[in-house]
Amino acid sequence: MKQDTPEGANGPAASVPVPTAAGGGPISHAIFRLARLHRMYAGQLLRRIGLHPGQELVMMHLWELGPQRQADLVRLLDSDAATMTRTVQRLEQAGFVRRRPSPTDKRAALIEPTAASQALRQEVERVWSRLEDLVTADLSADERTGALHTLERLERNLVQAAADPGTER
Repeated sequence: MKQDTPEGANGPAASVPVPTAAGGGPISHAIFRLARLHRMYAGQLLRRIGLHPGQELVMMHLWELGPQRQADLVRLLDSDAATMTRTVQRLEQAGFVRRRPSPTDKRAALIEPTAASQALRQEVERVWSRLEDLVTADLSADERTGALHTLERLERNLVQAAADPGTER
């Protein structure tokens, strides 16, 4: 089975082979392919400013919310502790975050953005704008709104399925 993408204004259509076994889930297969490509392009753009995919999301939350406990970052980003530990360590080594003792919990440290990370913020915003332009090229404003609505609905469906103990996994 092949899934053909219509000819675009920027050149010939891409033809992506869809394995027969994925025939029962063409939307899921498309989401998988899209997510993989999105992460790849994000990685290329972020490498230019010294970040890896996911690190910019941590920084975005820190810039917006201020210092956070690592456990709070895990929850905010729906991550796991080991991944967040590595991410924070790498950001700390790069000089974008620092740890300081929590004034309310002697067992915890707060992760906070450094002054050096403030210059990075403009670059991250620029990268995300560029990524948005790549993803939504040739879409009208109405199509962008519709795509966002559909993606949000798909996400809600999965969140609901994950919260429902009766859902087959």
